[in-house]
Amino acid sequence: MSSQPASGRTKVVVTRDLGPDVMPLLQERSELDLVVWPENRACDRGWLLEHIPGAGGVLLMLSDKVNEELLDKAGPSLKVVSTMSVGYEHVDLALLAKRNVRLGYTPDVLTDAVADISVMLAFMASRNAKGTTSLVSRGDWPNATWSPFAFCGPQLSLASSPSQTRTLTAGFLGFGRIAQATLRRLLPFGFTHALYSSNPSSTPSPSQDSAYTKDFHPIQSVRRVDYDTLAKESDVVFVLAPGGEKTYHLVNEGFLRKMKKTAVLVNTARGTLVDSDALAKALREGWIWAAGLDVVEGEPNVTPDHPLVKEPRCVVLPHIGSATFETRLGMATCAARNLLGGVLGEGMQAELDLKGRT
Repeated sequence: MSSQPASGRTKVVVTRDLGPDVMPLLQERSELDLVVWPENRACDRGWLLEHIPGAGGVLLMLSDKVNEELLDKAGPSLKVVSTMSVGYEHVDLALLAKRNVRLGYTPDVLTDAVADISVMLAFMASRNAKGTTSLVSRGDWPNATWSPFAFCGPQLSLASSPSQTRTLTAGFLGFGRIAQATLRRLLPFGFTHALYSSNPSSTPSPSQDSAYTKDFHPIQSVRRVDYDTLAKESDVVFVLAPGGEKTYHLVNEGFLRKMKKTAVLVNTARGTLVDSDALAKALREGWIWAAGLDVVEGEPNVTPDHPLVKEPRCVVLPHIGSATFETRLGMATCAARNLLGGVLGEGMQAELDLKGRT
């Protein structure tokens, strides 16, 4: 099947209705033969494979795998894959590069939303939000006995006093846009130090650390450190590194055992970065204080009997880091523009460089 129907239009496949503010960007283009998955749920794989042959472009979601099966079905007409996500673990990059298919994604748009929820999870976890809200929702508050230290947790803020001697350290596994936006949100709470890790193969730069310290004034220091130091010295660890084989179970039993007993772990990146069994054990045995997770390995197959869901000091959200109206609209718009740019040669808003991926 050709990508050019009898009408002369280019076929494009979209695996989810992007709403009334975005779909007109595609519907109003007379050059396109638009095929849209008609239901408000994850696109059926069989439907996608049925409709992808001859398409010049496809706009899809994180749940839609782009592999050899899909690319073979699409055929040589496929010019662009546009994913409405900042992550692209569901896409075989080497195959796209080999077949000269471009990849559009949606970075930057969700930076603020994910930074917001990262900070929210840190405070929810440290202050026992899960256990205390459950107490209320079960109707057990009237039966709870008050005591001086009931429901207490570590305070992730400092009083603005000249005599303050306590320090607060934020650790970041990955120090890209979202991590830096998260640190900026922590400054008003009085965090005094920040530690970060980045690609182990890159050379540490004291001048970069000095520049970061100035950028994040009034923080006292920002330092790149190894994983062990970050684990040992951080009061809260934010997992914000990319997913993939190189970062698989970056937070494992060894890392967790080195953390402070009062420390909080937050993961708003990818579930595969944290060993769920090791984290459940760490919480159960008190190696760390609490955890706040927006992502879990194996999601969305996370049931009430999941070891992390069962932990009273583990707050688990269903991957809603980008779930603001503004952010999702921005992501959908970016994905639509990437599709148009790749198919019609108008330039893509955000394209991943696939050079060297084969």
